[in-house]
Amino acid sequence: MFAAAIDGPAGAGKSSVAREAAKRLGFVYVDTGALYRTVALYLLDQGVPLRDSQRVAAALPGVQVGLEYGEEGQRMRLNGQDVTGRIRTPEVSMATSAVAAIPAVRAFLLGLQRQLARENNVLMDGRDIGTVVLPQAQLKVFLTASPEERARRRVRQLEESGQPADPAEVLREIRQRDLQDSTRETAPLKPAPDGVLLDTSGLTFQESVESLIGLVRERM
Repeated sequence: MFAAAIDGPAGAGKSSVAREAAKRLGFVYVDTGALYRTVALYLLDQGVPLRDSQRVAAALPGVQVGLEYGEEGQRMRLNGQDVTGRIRTPEVSMATSAVAAIPAVRAFLLGLQRQLARENNVLMDGRDIGTVVLPQAQLKVFLTASPEERARRRVRQLEESGQPADPAEVLREIRQRDLQDSTRETAPLKPAPDGVLLDTSGLTFQESVESLIGLVRERM
């Protein structure tokens, strides 16, 4: 099996680029951020204080995370319910960063992620795939873009989905998320020492996909 680990900051386009590259390569695409978002949604729904790691850990046995793959790509299920749309709100995005910093949550999802890589050729994206989850991956990519470029993309995405967006607020949230992800004690966001940097700031979507596919094929 071949594993490509795709790490990088929020809003860099990891999910869309990796999803399209996996489709063209015939790989399984695994959006690990969606796993954490699903756990975060459960905790928000249950009213669990996200900064209370003990209460978060105690709540985890009530979480059943499921992944389904179809023509529309990866869909997330929480305790049997499809929550693919609900996990993409700004509230869940901010909660996810706090939840992902809790060791119990990372341990809870680690086995599922590694099992997927053992059983499939995967492009798996997240924050610590190359450094923690799949340190033996044949390819490790740190896919990034400038905060300003990521904010522009996020605003466009929100507007296309009919949600109002304040560009200044979106940029502030992205910078805050970067700070949270890169300074957390558990599995901070950082490039793997043996990883490849892919900056998509000046690239179109298709150019980004082609660049990632090229990196995969070099290592296969």
